[in-house]
Amino acid sequence: MKVYKCRVIVRGFAEGNPLISNKPINLLTIDENGFINDFTSALKGLNVSNKVLIFPNAIGSSVGAYRFYALKINNKAPKAIVCTKNTDIITASAAALADIPLVDKVENYKNMLDVINENKVVKVDAYKGLIQILG
Repeated sequence: MKVYKCRVIVRGFAEGNPLISNKPINLLTIDENGFINDFTSALKGLNVSNKVLIFPNAIGSSVGAYRFYALKINNKAPKAIVCTKNTDIITASAAALADIPLVDKVENYKNMLDVINENKVVKVDAYKGLIQILG
């Protein structure tokens, strides 16, 4: 088990399989069912529902925050969000509106990205500021 310290933005606890992007995500390209429809993204066609979404930051319009709120109401939202660097205002707003645990500033995030894959389980403790990689 690997453990990484991080900064808490929106408190909560979640556990699930990761969905990882090394590039920013435009939240408006995520449809009402949680599928990413950005043809420029390596995650095109993948679903954020019930995943621990790991990415550097969001890009695009602040309206993207409401997309996550709609996903949460429809039980299609990610379980947690990890911004590998600094959280941007779009992601912070999205997580706060949808009450999704959010952390950022992951210590040694490059090592975390080397260790993690979609078959691992990620626990995000956005009370203590810890991320655990299991499996």
